[in-house]
Amino acid sequence: MKESKFQHDLIEDIKARFPGAIVMKTDPRYIQGLPDLVIFWNNHWAALECKKTEAASKQPNQEYYVNEMNDMSFARFVYPENKEDVLNEMERSFYTQEHSRRI
Repeated sequence: MKESKFQHDLIEDIKARFPGAIVMKTDPRYIQGLPDLVIFWNNHWAALECKKTEAASKQPNQEYYVNEMNDMSFARFVYPENKEDVLNEMERSFYTQEHSRRI
């Protein structure tokens, strides 16, 4: 599967799982290495770097930005082999953040 097809399907899955989510594609020419997608849902956000396979090479700075953004909220590398795990983890993260804000 091409990365662009995977990314398109992933966006559709995110919108179905998180109704009302805003999914933005980043511009790789603006900040090299920034994750491909930024997702806003209610008062949460996440960043996902899409890869066509687990073995796909990473561009310079991608690890840095995924780690930095994960420290801020939630960020992951996502590929077909781990897509469901990442979406489940993102969902748990959003609901955990929501619960901790209420306490």
